[in-house]
Amino acid sequence: MELAYIPSPSHGVLYLGPVPLRAYAFCIIIGVFLAVWLGNKRWVARGGRPGTVADIAVWAVPFGLVGGRLYHVITDYELYFSPGRDWVDAFKVWEGGLGIWGAIALGAVGAWIGARRMGVALPAYADAVAPGIAFAQAVGRWGNWFNQELYGHETHLPWALHITSSEGGRVPGYYHPTFLYESLWCVGVGFLVIWADRRFKLGHGRAFALYVAAYCTGRAWIEYMRVDDAHHILGVRLNVWTAVVVFLLAVTYLVLSARRRPGREAVVERGASDDLADSEADAGDEPTEQAEDGAKADLTKGDTAEKTGPEKAGAEDAATEPDPESETEDESKAGLKDTAESGKKG
Repeated sequence: MELAYIPSPSHGVLYLGPVPLRAYAFCIIIGVFLAVWLGNKRWVARGGRPGTVADIAVWAVPFGLVGGRLYHVITDYELYFSPGRDWVDAFKVWEGGLGIWGAIALGAVGAWIGARRMGVALPAYADAVAPGIAFAQAVGRWGNWFNQELYGHETHLPWALHITSSEGGRVPGYYHPTFLYESLWCVGVGFLVIWADRRFKLGHGRAFALYVAAYCTGRAWIEYMRVDDAHHILGVRLNVWTAVVVFLLAVTYLVLSARRRPGREAVVERGASDDLADSEADAGDEPTEQAEDGAKADLTKGDTAEKTGPEKAGAEDAATEPDPESETEDESKAGLKDTAESGKKG
């Protein structure tokens, strides 16, 4: 009897009346919102406009869902097109089955279309959303837990996943929770990209390339542990080969990009800096007008002081200066007096 294990949900669907609410779909939706929210914060910090990430995501997310489903259907076509299978099931995304390789590839095409319409360089956008994509994958992997799928070899470790369903060829028992391993790995990748981006000022798509390389490193060893059916090449699972090839491409891009275009983009979105300058100017209009009014008031006071000063000085000078007419009068009176006195004497 196992003392500790991770239980599996008895079912992954809740019904709101006739409407099914599937946990797998909710995990994907929550992951998308997390990626857009974090990507927007990073985009604005790089000098872009708020909302641009969401506008481009409107193109990238649908393309990514289609790409992820196409990759899964193509690489596991026997699940839908072999005898006894119903090809309509290929469209039932809510039952699981999204390949991250196809999601990223076709999602990048959708992002390129959206970025082109917005006048944004795709590498800068990819750098902004890279850690958010990793965190979105971490959340999305819990959808596999609800569906009791994509687990590893049998184990008796305390964190073993208890599979209870026998549908689709499953054998109830205790297995490695590879969904949990990959979820934790993606969280680590997200924080690695954030740290490296701050430390080394990654630009021109290098933060995204680091995310891809780091994810592929973990996906390769986690893929080895899985026991679900998969195509093999030279005895190795197809997704392991895919992880190796994509890892080499990402590392090559990192090296070549650092040599050819070192540093980070100065401008990530045309016109965003002008919008910022305009908003700062609008915010500074009111204080400027007040300053101008104050300067005018000071000017008026100065003019009044200049006019009042000379007038007062003139009045004071007029009060102290002797009147020439009164001096003449005094002199004539003194002359008459002298004449009278001289007549008396004569």
